[in-house]
Amino acid sequence: MYIEAVPNRKSPPAILLREGKRVGKKVVKRTLANLTHWPKPVVEGLRTLLKGGVALGRDDPRLSITQTLPHGHVAAVLGTIRNIGLDKMIDVRHSRMRKLTLGMITSRILSPSSKLAATREWASQTASMSLGDELGISDAGEQEAYAAMDWLLKRQPAIERQLAGKHLSDGCLVLCDVSASYYTGSHCNLARFGHKKDRKLGVPEIVYGLICDSRGCPVATQVFEGNTSDPKVFSQQIVKVKQRFGLERLIIVGDRGLITQARITEELADADGLDWISALRSSAIQRLVTDGVFQPSLFDRMDMAEVNSSDFPGERLIVCRNPLLAEERARKRMELLDATEILLQQVVDATEREKRAFKGKARIALRVGNIVGKYKMKITSPKRLRWMAFMSFAPRYPLSAWMRRKQCERTKACHVLNRHSAV
Repeated sequence: MYIEAVPNRKSPPAILLREGKRVGKKVVKRTLANLTHWPKPVVEGLRTLLKGGVALGRDDPRLSITQTLPHGHVAAVLGTIRNIGLDKMIDVRHSRMRKLTLGMITSRILSPSSKLAATREWASQTASMSLGDELGISDAGEQEAYAAMDWLLKRQPAIERQLAGKHLSDGCLVLCDVSASYYTGSHCNLARFGHKKDRKLGVPEIVYGLICDSRGCPVATQVFEGNTSDPKVFSQQIVKVKQRFGLERLIIVGDRGLITQARITEELADADGLDWISALRSSAIQRLVTDGVFQPSLFDRMDMAEVNSSDFPGERLIVCRNPLLAEERARKRMELLDATEILLQQVVDATEREKRAFKGKARIALRVGNIVGKYKMKITSPKRLRWMAFMSFAPRYPLSAWMRRKQCERTKACHVLNRHSAV
């Protein structure tokens, strides 16, 4: 006897208990019972008994759960890695190092932590997910994970060439950016004290450059010493894109801190097949307004315009006004002014109190300088600041109103001006 599921057109399949026997050269089936309305667990239990197995109940004392590990998120990430072909890009061979690399990538996505913590999540005794059993790396230690990273570093050029061949082509947009991360160890030869992008004081950092396609898909990366400037990183990225990837024509996109005037003059202006898109600094935009290249009232009629300037020959200047950005900057400035005004009022109160009043021109000037500089609100002139110190912050001086008027004047001219080569 056996159980068979018979298709039933658009209805659910019929579950039948059947018996089969051979009559001459034919096999004859005979239906013994219709099990369609039986619960599925009961049907499966009967199927097990018919195959010679033993069917146990849910509450049978002979059954005990020794361990259960989450698996769905692991299957989703590993399935995505295999669908996009990342595992074959790392190495076409099924090696131990490739499994460790895939394990570290998956752990970084699901549970970012150190290599020691990641290997403990893989181990059978301390596992928090099925990743170690799925890849067969449950016995790996942190030193083996570091060895896999060294192995992966040697394969980086080959992996980046595959990614570039898949996502980059001649004449495409290439997005470049630079970032940094602080480093708390003491044995990294790239860790240096530099510009604190993470605002983490007292610790060194490392700098890394990233190259992406027009969709933001990462193609290549490179790590630099922590005191490397952004323009220098950009120069190295240009060399990588032009020489290693073999692209004859491309368009580099970067911010104003990355693609500076010096980089344009020295490396981009005379480069064949290399165009770029960036933005002007605020001082350059203000100079264009002062020279009359464009008027802020232009944006009363249109949102975007193209202008020319003799200061930037051979370049297209696209100027626009972003009302949302202007609104956000105005809101932020007002909040900073409110915070500055509260601290300044504390100084005023200190100068007017009866006991131990805060006096002294130099002391008051120093305190005021620290306060207005805390929130980057240093818009008063040195002469006016000295006059305020002499007056010991007389309440009749309308400081907050004057500061707000100056900030509002700045907000009215909130422009973003993009520059790029004449392509």
